Amino acid sequence: MGSFSIWHWIVVIAVVLLLFGRGKISDLMGDVAGGIKAFKKGMKEDEDEKPAEPVKTIDHNASPAPTATRSDVGSKAV
Repeated sequence: MGSFSIWHWIVVIAVVLLLFGRGKISDLMGDVAGGIKAFKKGMKEDEDEKPAEPVKTIDHNASPAPTATRSDVGSKAV
């Protein structure tokens, strides 16, 4: 790129402007800017989301809770 003089760059820019026109280039740059903004917004929304609550599981190896027996239910203190 160092071998190109300023005249080469002026010719390249002139050809690009002739092919695409000034309006198309500005529209293209506006679309690129809108895409970048949408990408940043999407990244921010991902960071703002709350982490999901942990899944509650059943421990099948745990000892069962104590339950009332028939003798406890039938006896009354007199």
